[in-house]
Amino acid sequence: MRETLIVSSRGQVTLPAGMRKQLGIAPGSAVIIEDRDGELRLKPAAVLEIEAYSDTQIADWDREDALTTDERQRILARLQAA
Repeated sequence: MRETLIVSSRGQVTLPAGMRKQLGIAPGSAVIIEDRDGELRLKPAAVLEIEAYSDTQIADWDREDALTTDERQRILARLQAA
């Protein structure tokens, strides 16, 4: 699909309704625009929530995920046998 768009005095363009629908771009959606060797590429973007974890939380996870010596030896033996 190819369309010719007009840039407003404020530098804005309106994406055609059919393209928005096809790509799942709704009002308030995020998009990414890239300059690729003089061509502009516009694509839908996903917005993900970023969480910050404290050093204490990370240390707790490390402690909970730690392998016992026996578990570590079994894994190493299995890897060496493969």
